[in-house]
Amino acid sequence: MSVINSFMKFFLPKDRIFYQLFEEVSVTSLEMAFLLKKMVNERSFENREQILRQIEDLEHKNDDLTHKIFTELSRNFITPFDREDIHYLATAMDDVADYIFASAKKINFYRVDPQHDSFTKMAELIVSGCENIKTAVTELKDMKNMRQITDALVRVNSIENQADDVFDYAIERLFATENDAKEVIKKREIYQVMEIATDKCEDAANVIESIIVKYA
Repeated sequence: MSVINSFMKFFLPKDRIFYQLFEEVSVTSLEMAFLLKKMVNERSFENREQILRQIEDLEHKNDDLTHKIFTELSRNFITPFDREDIHYLATAMDDVADYIFASAKKINFYRVDPQHDSFTKMAELIVSGCENIKTAVTELKDMKNMRQITDALVRVNSIENQADDVFDYAIERLFATENDAKEVIKKREIYQVMEIATDKCEDAANVIESIIVKYA
């Protein structure tokens, strides 16, 4: 029995590295989301520029973490769940970070004033989506709190639906109140990218749901 336990301990750390990396990605994405929320509430363009640099640094960190996940996937025979699901989840979570960064870049590049209720609400929904993905990912390592995972996934789905409604309302108000065609185009594009960030949260939630259905 002791030989078997020693053998399992040899593999376990490599198996657990995936959970650690996914948790790190979820934490970093949430930090990016909080910074995006801060950005849309910031009046100063110069301060928004500084926030963008912080978001960019975190996006690079997430790229490195995602690369580590793929590297571990290629070198490890033992994985905690299907290799395809690890790949899908890593890709979906990387997409969340990419679209948060893209949102921040467009706000900065277009020099729009993001202090509007709809931008604020969309940023808050992105934060909520990332918070719930972090909750679900953290609980994946032992799957003891299934209710916590499933509740988080349900909330992500609700958040995506809310983001659709905010997007529709924002575009309706934009065409009704904005007379500058350039501003309409710029703001509409930012809303679209922010809404896609919530879509990507839902994509990650769908992968997690697939994993728990298989292994819970």
